[in-house]
Amino acid sequence: MKQGRQLRQLKTLSCFIPLLGMSSHASAEGFVEDAEARLSLRNYFINRDFVHNPDQSKAQAWTQAFMFDASSGFTQGVVGFGVDVRGLFAVKLDGGRGTGGTDLLPIHDDGRQADDFGRLAVAAKARISDTEFKAGEWVPQIPVLYADEYGRSLPQTFKGAQVTSKELDGLTLMGGQFTQTSQRDDASMEDMPAFGVTSDQFSFAAGEYSFNQDRSLIGLWHAELKDIYSQEYVQYKHSQEVGAWTLSSSLGWYTGREDGSAKAGDLKNNTYSGFFSANLGQHTFYLGLQKVDGKSDWMNVDVTSSEGQYLANHTYSSKFDAAGERSVQLRYDYYCREGWVPGAFFMGRYVKGDGVNAGLDSDGEEWVRELEVGYMFQSGPLKDLAVRWRNNTVRRDWMDYDFNENRIIVTYPLSLL
Repeated sequence: MKQGRQLRQLKTLSCFIPLLGMSSHASAEGFVEDAEARLSLRNYFINRDFVHNPDQSKAQAWTQAFMFDASSGFTQGVVGFGVDVRGLFAVKLDGGRGTGGTDLLPIHDDGRQADDFGRLAVAAKARISDTEFKAGEWVPQIPVLYADEYGRSLPQTFKGAQVTSKELDGLTLMGGQFTQTSQRDDASMEDMPAFGVTSDQFSFAAGEYSFNQDRSLIGLWHAELKDIYSQEYVQYKHSQEVGAWTLSSSLGWYTGREDGSAKAGDLKNNTYSGFFSANLGQHTFYLGLQKVDGKSDWMNVDVTSSEGQYLANHTYSSKFDAAGERSVQLRYDYYCREGWVPGAFFMGRYVKGDGVNAGLDSDGEEWVRELEVGYMFQSGPLKDLAVRWRNNTVRRDWMDYDFNENRIIVTYPLSLL
């Protein structure tokens, strides 16, 4: 399986070799001059103690990841060409048989966590005027398909193609199709899962318009995971200064249904999300409101990650997106830019959800408490090195998935170009 993937990667790379030998009609000057490259180091430790799980008392792993990212500029000419490359590799530092489940490492059939894993992600790109086309493998982060970039050792990637056009001032038009995904704890490419089944075709189209000096944005999205679900998303964002305060809001509405042959059965869902913030200097206060209506959970491609960016109450530990669930979040962030310890940061939040339709006599309930304390070096040879500790508590009354968790994460980006 690994040899087959390596052969596919070599074939993919061979497709881009002609880009390095452009004719005089498309000079490679911008290709090199605008190139960027960096090596990111990520050391990740997770210990999760299960409270009421008779089959497993804990999940634990410790890894060191290396992520090489190289992005070329575009060649000169009417049509500019470029390429993005991501080399991803993670090594196990600790993690034995029977303690899997952290999503840091693949797990073998005998329950043993893999010693290492990695992959090569390559994407070609082309640009004409203010329209860009991209094809290959990368990390899409859009409201209808959000791949996890930072939640574990390595990011999740998707394979596909996408076009993004910004020809008109303030207006962004997008469309694309993805065919496979590689989860954050897996080196292989597989069909995309949702509701216990899989599909090899995810399509989307969207338009976003920014106005009011970019303080406001409206967006309309359509997505379809072939033969599983079809979905629309309406979004509105606004930010406004009021005296010394900056007030922001992000409102969203997802509505969806089954698609095509309905491999996951009849689906119906409306999910409402509101995320509000008030910032004063180094302090930010948040309120998250979320409601899931219908007989199915919120519709999305399963990405193993809890934390996204487009539902208010997605957190490190839970999504709060089960059928019938309504939830409220209170959160406080502190980032020290000046004062006692510049670079220190803190985050604390509590999320409570109820009304979960879990086939119980009474509605299911859950709550999550999460804390994060960290520090980022501001100068010197360790500039931008960040150390953070996360402590999470999760309780649910409709399944045996209560746990207490600690994470220690050390990240260090090194610019190469």
